[in-house]
Amino acid sequence: MTAVSEQKAVDVGPSGIEVAYERFGDPQAPPVLLVMGLALQMHGWPDGFCAELTGRGLQVIRFDNRDCGLSTHFHDAPVPDVVAARRGDLSSVSYDLSDMAADSVGLLDALGLAGAHVAGMSLGGAVAQTMAIEHPGRVRSLTSLMSTTGAPGVGQPDAGVLGVLAGPPPTNREEVIERTVRAALVMGSPGFARDETALRERAARAFDRAYDPLGVARQAVAAVASGDRTAALAGVRVPTLVVHGSDDPVCDVSGGRATAAAVPGAELAVFDGMGHDLPEALWPEIASRIAALVGRAERAPVSR
Repeated sequence: MTAVSEQKAVDVGPSGIEVAYERFGDPQAPPVLLVMGLALQMHGWPDGFCAELTGRGLQVIRFDNRDCGLSTHFHDAPVPDVVAARRGDLSSVSYDLSDMAADSVGLLDALGLAGAHVAGMSLGGAVAQTMAIEHPGRVRSLTSLMSTTGAPGVGQPDAGVLGVLAGPPPTNREEVIERTVRAALVMGSPGFARDETALRERAARAFDRAYDPLGVARQAVAAVASGDRTAALAGVRVPTLVVHGSDDPVCDVSGGRATAAAVPGAELAVFDGMGHDLPEALWPEIASRIAALVGRAERAPVSR
């Protein structure tokens, strides 16, 4: 897989931010915009998974969300208070998922793309859903991976997972990497082999590019502030695929089932043994399902 070197788009979207991105594959092929989840940079979409997509005739674009990686960080925003936001106090919220969706659409503008097939993971799935709701003319198909509708009764994390992040915050590079790896092992897929060396290398790469725990918290309160999308998802009319793991401890599989139930005609794929990550053994199957979805959407455009 050959990539255009990492680039940065400027004055993106209504907020006028900078967005770091990479673009893979034939620029004339159907574009798939990959939207990453909470705390993870664009490389959370593994190179090998991107290669599976380009190998199926797709163009791939991955990028750093705001407050992550080398995209704009909102350092002057209010200090985010996730606990208070969950209790209904949204005074520390500096943006919401609509703003993040507008960033994604703004990146399409910067790349000269009228639309794209949008796939989002976890928080990125919520952003992708918001794009389909608020910018339907720009989304050709929707893939929501290990995400939820925002309804409080579904897609909740297992209490044990929250405990892995308890304790004093890390104070140096090695502590951050160790905590990141520990969290990935707990949150990952119990039914599939996990490469701890690769996890450690990815964590180190992310730390060395950018480390901003307050940025992660700002993303988290944005999700809390954005509420329940269930009713709005009923208006989505693009071909939709929902992917989830039966053993996801971060976003219970009920979140994926609720998403598929909310979007008319959505396809649901639940993988046994899959947690809150993309196991390498499933890359070909998931990429094939996304490629098939793109093919259906390209052959039969949805009237709006």
